[in-house]
Amino acid sequence: MEGNKIQKSIKRTMDIVISFVVLIPFLLIWVTIAILIKVTSKGPIFFLQDRPGLNKQIFKVYKYRTMKPGSDVMVKGQEVMKDDDRITSIGKFLRRSKLDEIPQVLNVLKGEMSLVGPRPERVASLADYDDEISKRLYMRPGMTGLSQVSGNIHLSLEDRYKLDVYYIENYNLWLDLKIILRTIGVVVLGEDRYLHKSLVKIKPVYNEVAAAKEEAVSNEKNPSNRG
Repeated sequence: MEGNKIQKSIKRTMDIVISFVVLIPFLLIWVTIAILIKVTSKGPIFFLQDRPGLNKQIFKVYKYRTMKPGSDVMVKGQEVMKDDDRITSIGKFLRRSKLDEIPQVLNVLKGEMSLVGPRPERVASLADYDDEISKRLYMRPGMTGLSQVSGNIHLSLEDRYKLDVYYIENYNLWLDLKIILRTIGVVVLGEDRYLHKSLVKIKPVYNEVAAAKEEAVSNEKNPSNRG
């Protein structure tokens, strides 16, 4: 127990240090992105939305806006795919490169998020939480995490929850480091490259929705597979 407290203290220190390293030296890049968002589409620069954090504390998550105004109505379990026509021109690049998540370093500095942790879900999702899924709320949500580097939107919602709970129950700094390194690969190669390549061994729920998503990715890469 004491060792876990020490690791979490180190984790928080790393959160603060790395956030400042990301934010300050590259500030000109973040300002440039903000200007491009403003001049290429109508609407605000940032997307803010309430999310449940540690112990169900509600906070506003920050992201660069990547979608057209009025496109924030989401359906539970359905993710925004890269060919969604609601995404702006620069939004496609930001989402693919994960740069839309950069403003979340402000959430990290405020203590609302961590660099690594369970994905921050929408408040409405709390209605479906049972005791097992609620374990996701035992730690701060993360900018990246085990589910995000194991297929993310190409996984079923159940599989993502399962990976998040595994992370909570088996947390250690070495796992954080592996997730951060895998995140670099996700940014360079794409999320779909790591489907079925989880960092941990967990029996997947893998339902028909996830299977359909994988087939869509395969067809996109290999048009000859289409009927």
